[in-house]
Amino acid sequence: MRRSEIDRKTAETNIQLKLNLDGTGTSTIDTGVGFLDHMLTLFAKHGRFDLDIKCQGDTQVDDHHSVEDIGIALGDAFAQALGDKKGINRYGSAIIPMDESLILTAVDFSGRCYLGYELDIPTAKVGTFDTELVEEFWFGFARSAACNLHIRKIAGTNSHHIIEGAFKSAARSIASILLLQMKYHRRKESSSDSDHRLRRRKSLLPEEFIQIYRAGSRSDS
Repeated sequence: MRRSEIDRKTAETNIQLKLNLDGTGTSTIDTGVGFLDHMLTLFAKHGRFDLDIKCQGDTQVDDHHSVEDIGIALGDAFAQALGDKKGINRYGSAIIPMDESLILTAVDFSGRCYLGYELDIPTAKVGTFDTELVEEFWFGFARSAACNLHIRKIAGTNSHHIIEGAFKSAARSIASILLLQMKYHRRKESSSDSDHRLRRRKSLLPEEFIQIYRAGSRSDS
């Protein structure tokens, strides 16, 4: 199972995070930022990642440090859980409609960090949440996951819908890579089973047959 645990502590935040890439989409999210809790719950659900996050941050100042540091911690968690990325498809993309909004996301787990961010969010806030922090979150994620991530708004006028579409689209882009990687793991398991059956058949050969076969091999050489 591809899992990771992150314990990240700074002067501003204290974060505990658990991630299971081969999960069912269950999550327990308590970031201290209500809107981010909502987005990360949807991220886990649409990516079918099991995700637990607990953050204690200096939200009495504002939400900036908590949002940015959670993005960094989540990126670290993906990098650790993917390990050597053997069998990964590497590229993934998704276009997600959310009512009037339409969001495109593409990701490349290349080992190089880049964020192409083109979400034109029309309002400065959704409730009490500063919408400029969405970019901070994804920049922190891309940097620590060492991935190339593009998020673009194709259409949309409602700030909540645009941001929600971005989180769902990013989750499905990443999930499309992981599904292909799971097929690779199944092939490895199937190959391992075949090797085991072959070894078992060899172990059941009569000793006399083995001796005759060895003698014939020596005479042919």
